[in-house]
Amino acid sequence: MLFSNIVMYFIILATAATLFKTGHTHIDTAADAAKALEPIAGKAAGILLALGMIGAGFLAIPILIGSSAYAMSEVFGWRYGLSKHPGRAPQFYIIILIAMVVGIELNFVGISPIAALFWTAVLNGFLAPPLLLVIMMVSNNKKIMGDRTNGFGLNILGWATTAAMALAAIALVVTWGK
Repeated sequence: MLFSNIVMYFIILATAATLFKTGHTHIDTAADAAKALEPIAGKAAGILLALGMIGAGFLAIPILIGSSAYAMSEVFGWRYGLSKHPGRAPQFYIIILIAMVVGIELNFVGISPIAALFWTAVLNGFLAPPLLLVIMMVSNNKKIMGDRTNGFGLNILGWATTAAMALAAIALVVTWGK
């Protein structure tokens, strides 16, 4: 996880530096992003970006849809599992179907995919601190966790991460529009 986050950081840094240097500070579409990356990737920028987006979609979409179906099924006490026949877990598979249809329909309602990615990241950034706070409180509660509460090192890392995410959200609010 640490390695993937380091790689992600440098991808973001390299992309931002490239876009800023070429004067592309406002990206509305995937085509804009591909055009902005042409100085580094050349004429293959569009193909590379498309392959990257398709690969990310193949990784993310099944996980997002499946985790939504699992979460909804657990909340409502429905039978669930991809190992179950659809007739034995109908609500689980209906959630998967609805999520796929909604995802496909988003392509046809005029929402910019780049804007959707941006606002999703902003929303996740604001939701992360309270979620991390709850996770830290639960992971240190002996009534819930028993003997498996966080140790000193995990508490340091967990609270530092919670503080860093909260400070990042505050910094976004303070610097928004400057």
